[in-house]
Amino acid sequence: MERKLLTGITADAFVSDADRWALEKLQKLPLLPVVIKKFYEVGFDRWFYCMNMSMAVRCGPNQYPTLYNILRESCQVLDMPEPELYVSNNPFPNAFAGGVERPYITLRSSMVDTLSDEQLYHIIGHELGHIKANHVLYFSVGAVLFALLDMLGRRTLGASDIASYALVLAFYEWSRQAEFSADRAGLLVSQSLNLSVETQICLTAGPNRLRHEQSRESFMDQARAYQDADTLDQFGKAVLFMLYGKTFTHPMPVHRAQELERWFLSGSFERIMAGDYNLISRAA
Repeated sequence: MERKLLTGITADAFVSDADRWALEKLQKLPLLPVVIKKFYEVGFDRWFYCMNMSMAVRCGPNQYPTLYNILRESCQVLDMPEPELYVSNNPFPNAFAGGVERPYITLRSSMVDTLSDEQLYHIIGHELGHIKANHVLYFSVGAVLFALLDMLGRRTLGASDIASYALVLAFYEWSRQAEFSADRAGLLVSQSLNLSVETQICLTAGPNRLRHEQSRESFMDQARAYQDADTLDQFGKAVLFMLYGKTFTHPMPVHRAQELERWFLSGSFERIMAGDYNLISRAA
């Protein structure tokens, strides 16, 4: 498949309004600058980079060239520098972006086994979206947020338990919204809604020998049924979210699939493909 290169595109083209709003809310919390300063003082970014490099295999022209070539083409599509790409041994499919000063993407081995080469374009595009949108700093801080708060202590700059709790909840809320933006970047790289949705199904169901029986149409019907639940079920979802979901770092998979479909149907994807990166509808 020959992909269209989106020369000159910026993160503003795919960052959702909800992501932008949640980040602005997070940045207004007075405790955040103190936490970020401590993050750099301790050297967590360097530690994360060294740990990842010590426990994964770095891809390149002579090391997993298939994965490296997917990365290289994906970066060309999003018009951005190449981060480092690694593969780690893990039976649970996942991928993540890290490295504030030296960006990198790590794919778990089970992710490579679970997805086709074409589906990997969506995953790598998703992680590139995090990097291009400058999500990595906040993700990295969030990964050690509790440790940083312990280091700072309750009395630092008058930080109370309430201030710490508000910061934690704001991080969780923003991290969920950031995933919608990154999903859009994945679609911009895959350049096929069907392919991106099928990738989401594979990750939701996990590795299994019956993957050839999966149905994109049935999954989207399931997503719509979840969103269009009756009043009682909607109330139940709200209660469960307050009890459990508010500390999730990712939105529900069916919700992600439907939000991506909505963005596609809004016409934003088509306009970006036509070269209109600025005057677009940013459906949240």
